[in-house]
Amino acid sequence: MGQLDSTKSRRTGAARRIYLDLREQIGAGVYAPGDRLPSSRALAEELGVSRTTVTSAFDQLVSEGYVTSHQGSASIVSDMAAPGTRHGRPAEDRLEWPMSDYAARLMQLPIHYPESRPALEFDFRYGDIAAADFPTLLWRRAMNAALLRRRDSLSYEHPAGSAVLRQQLQGYLWRVRGIRCDADQIVVVSGSQQALDLCTRALVDIGDRVIVEEPCYAMARNVLAAAGAEIVAVSCDNAGLLVQDLPHHGKSALAYVTPSHQFPLGGVLPQNRRDALLQWAYAVGAYIIEDDYDGEYRYDVKPIPPLFQSDQDRVIYVGTVSKTLSPALRLGYLVVPRPLIDLFTRCKQLADRHSPSLEQEALAILLEAGSYERHVRKMRRSNAERRAALIGALKSSFGERIEIVGTSAGLHVVVWFREIGAQHEARLIETATAAGIGIYPVSPLYLERKPDLAGMVLGYAALTPAALRGGTEWLASAIQALPRSLATQATAELRPGLGP
Repeated sequence: MGQLDSTKSRRTGAARRIYLDLREQIGAGVYAPGDRLPSSRALAEELGVSRTTVTSAFDQLVSEGYVTSHQGSASIVSDMAAPGTRHGRPAEDRLEWPMSDYAARLMQLPIHYPESRPALEFDFRYGDIAAADFPTLLWRRAMNAALLRRRDSLSYEHPAGSAVLRQQLQGYLWRVRGIRCDADQIVVVSGSQQALDLCTRALVDIGDRVIVEEPCYAMARNVLAAAGAEIVAVSCDNAGLLVQDLPHHGKSALAYVTPSHQFPLGGVLPQNRRDALLQWAYAVGAYIIEDDYDGEYRYDVKPIPPLFQSDQDRVIYVGTVSKTLSPALRLGYLVVPRPLIDLFTRCKQLADRHSPSLEQEALAILLEAGSYERHVRKMRRSNAERRAALIGALKSSFGERIEIVGTSAGLHVVVWFREIGAQHEARLIETATAAGIGIYPVSPLYLERKPDLAGMVLGYAALTPAALRGGTEWLASAIQALPRSLATQATAELRPGLGP
């Protein structure tokens, strides 16, 4: 039910005020054609006016054609009531309210909100993890323990995060990722997305040159673009960023990289390129944001220590629990160079004071008890089984018609369809969706050098091994039904040397 202003409704002319508010809500689409308005009795009680007053407002709406009503039945918004009008003026004719340059840039970005999905039998959306994998009992116990801890008062916490959690994260990062840092270098944030936003606020001015990988995590690129940065996309191969292609003239503010598992192609940046990247950063005066978004998941490769461990003056490390616990918790952390501690603490305080305290305490409890690391080991085993099931099914169902990359780590793979050109990507997705399968293109992750072949990022962490096998077989059957001319045409149109 739309909310009306009860204070205004008590003033003189209450009936007209109600009439105007309802008309505005109808024009804005709060009540669409065919929707029932609240009953006059319910609305009168809610607004504290007489039922006669509300009835008078309804009568005016009926007389103007906004509403149809018959005695003894509900008042229904008329089909004649065109959404998009306000006080009689069409929405497209309204004067634009002024907005900041930042807002103008933001409105131009290709941002999509999470929304209800079509009913899919198999959804390969990357970034999702299985709800059944969440340690519900452990988390509930930890939250209960946090709630029951005695507090003298309820107040704002330190913006950098719980001291206990930062101490536990320091030990965890040392044990698991080989990072040796002080607890006060850690800033707890509301997920890695906020970490990227704080880095941008602190280090990037309008017009500054920033480096991103090609392809790249779109939400990271969007944060930088909204800030007005000059974005330079540097290509990646199967080992990650092509460091030799970095611009060496002039100054760069920062480089955003995923060296432990390039997103989305999956390359692990070798040590010689890491060394060259650090040399470049010193030469051009840049900071490096190291996004270790799924560092806990390594399968066929021995983990290489994070870039941060090699240099704590130019590298800012970003970690998260979104891939181990849940993205809904909105918990992550930054490890920053010592000279940046106060700057990032101030940025965090201005952004949202601090991240949720109870969730921080609960995570600290799990880390202290060793429960978090046991859970991560269990998740690694489960996802290794899922990964094996998906790769096996892809090879069995498609054979040489595809190339699979990024299999050695993480929670997704990229599949290139050798016989289907990128221009047919939308057709491929529509065919899969019609068959009840959700697949997601890799092309939006590229900024400049778009691929020639159709490529899909397939996440496997939210599906069972049986579902991964079944979904892959369904996908193969759906693609088999595509016209053969599609593959023939796609192969003929590919430009030499621009495959995946």
